[in-house]
Amino acid sequence: MSALTLALLAAAAGTAAWALTRKRAAPLALASPTDQASLTTAPTSFQKETIMTTTITIIGAGNMGKGIAYVAARGGNSVSIVDRNADDARTLAAEVQAANPGAAVQAATLDGPLGDVVVFATWYTAAQDLARELGERLNGRVVVDISNPLTADFTALAVAGDTSAAEDLARLIPNARVVKAFNTTFAGTLVAGQVAGQPLDVLIAGNDANAKATVADLVTAGGLRGIDAGPLQRARQLEGLGFLGIQLQFTQNTNFGSAWKFLA
Repeated sequence: MSALTLALLAAAAGTAAWALTRKRAAPLALASPTDQASLTTAPTSFQKETIMTTTITIIGAGNMGKGIAYVAARGGNSVSIVDRNADDARTLAAEVQAANPGAAVQAATLDGPLGDVVVFATWYTAAQDLARELGERLNGRVVVDISNPLTADFTALAVAGDTSAAEDLARLIPNARVVKAFNTTFAGTLVAGQVAGQPLDVLIAGNDANAKATVADLVTAGGLRGIDAGPLQRARQLEGLGFLGIQLQFTQNTNFGSAWKFLA
């Protein structure tokens, strides 16, 4: 695979190459038995207590960070964008705010307050670094993993079999509520909100029903359709689906403008 192809893949996949080069913040299990029981049940519709979550922190101002920021802002949420390059965060925040005047979008830093929902819009290894750094600050928060753990040449999954990038992340932050979402959608389609006149389907997996419903609310308010894919274990299949979607861009020449659609 040529260097140009790899560069195009990285740009289209859109995760920021987040490097922990800034000044470090002060240092700061898995599912409960109730949540573990959900591993044996079929996916169900979202159910949530009456909890209004409107503060969202997106870490990574790359293409996927941009796409998710547009979704969150379309729903009128309060959105903070963090990036190792503060200028990139400010530029993206200004763009998203201008396009969505009903939202509150700002640049932020990791030293500041985190939202109730924290989106890791980064490569999967960088997400793990962030989890280690933020540690207990993520306790109780909904942490969204969007990654597809690809090998360096983008020809296979680096994490597969009896685990997934999302499950590995959850083990690092056992008191956070990790949800897998957005890994089967492409950045440009999230900005547009649709493909071929159809709203995007966002497949969502996690062990905490309220956390999944919170992400589904964010998705729905942004004009998309959230679909419950089951417990976090289903991230194994979602990451495989994300990988397949990337590969299809080259066989079908769809230039990262396609989408998966669940019809029933």
